[in-house]
Formats: sequence, C-alpha cells, structure tokens
Amino acid sequence: MNLVPEITLSALDWWALAERFLLLSILSVGGPLILVPEMRRFLVVDQGWVNDSQVAASVALAQSAPGPNVLFVALLGWNVGLNAGSYWLGLLAAMLTMVCLLLPSSVLLYAASHWIHRNGNRLVVRAFKHGMSPVVSSMLVASGWMLATAGTEVTRDWGLWLLSAATVVLVLKTRLPMVVLILFGGIIGAFSVVFVS
Repeated sequence: MNLVPEITLSALDWWALAERFLLLSILSVGGPLILVPEMRRFLVVDQGWVNDSQVAASVALAQSAPGPNVLFVALLGWNVGLNAGSYWLGLLAAMLTMVCLLLPSSVLLYAASHWIHRNGNRLVVRAFKHGMSPVVSSMLVASGWMLATAGTEVTRDWGLWLLSAATVVLVLKTRLPMVVLILFGGIIGAFSVVFVS
C-alpha cells in the first residue's frame, strides 16, 4: 500500500527543496513536464516527502485543469506541506516550489530570447534548436512512462496498463480530441472501472 508519509521539515529541508527547484528551473528546456521523473526521484525516492500516487495525481490534476501545465509543481509543493502537517505549510511549499521553478528559467528565457532574436540566422543557433528537439522529446516520453508505471505492476494492475496502451493507440491512430480522452478517463476513474492496488 502506498501510504501518505508524515514528515517533519527542518530549515535545511526547506533549503534543499528550494535549491532543487532552482536547479531544475535551469534544466526545464522544453517545459516543466520533462522534469517529472527528476522531481519524483527527489521528492519520493531521495526525500520520502510525497508518494508516487501524490506525484501522479498532481500531474493528472494540473493537466486536466485549465491553465498552464506548470501548476503540477505547486500541487507537488502543496503535498509536501500537507504531509508536513499543515495547510499553511502546504501553501508555503506550493509558493516556494513555483517561485523557485519559474524565476531562474524566466530570467534565462528572457535573456536568451533577445539574444536568439538578434542572432537567429547563425549556424550555432540553428544547430542548437535542431539538437534540442530529440532531447526534449525523449524527456517527455520518459515523463509519460514514469507517470504510467509509477507504483504499478503489469500482473497486478493489468487493467490500468491496458487502459494506458489503449489511450496511446487512440491518440496515435485517431483524431479524437484530447478532452474526450480526459473525460473518458475521468468517468472510468469515478466509477472505479480500473482498480489500482
């Protein structure tokens, strides 16, 4: 069973949380979703501050809600604070993770976009753009794989794996709007058609 951890955060823990999200901000080329495996590794495996279910739920909720997909970062912080025992700590952790993830990358993006706009015809800029495409695509695939497999086993949770595979096939082979697939997944979850241990 994947229980919600009860944690106590020291001042050094708060600094470690801020420091990690500041560092991840610089690595977030291609958007925050590519960072999900690293965030999970830090929060679940290294620190034990949240569990796999909370990571998956944070990403799923943020992706299904209107607004920017970076909202899952605030939800991860919120879960860290709640696991520390307080709504106020949840609010503090949510704001801390969001500010630390957004501030460095925003400053870097602002500076880089001006430079790229002025130097867009240079070979080095074009080469960088072409070289980053497969890296970002691979990191998105890794994030999807981590979300699909976190805390599950094929033999035990075969229904969930089958649903994931069917969704991939539908996305690749049909023109169904994503909102229909999200709605369908929500209905399946609401009626507990697919059980996860």
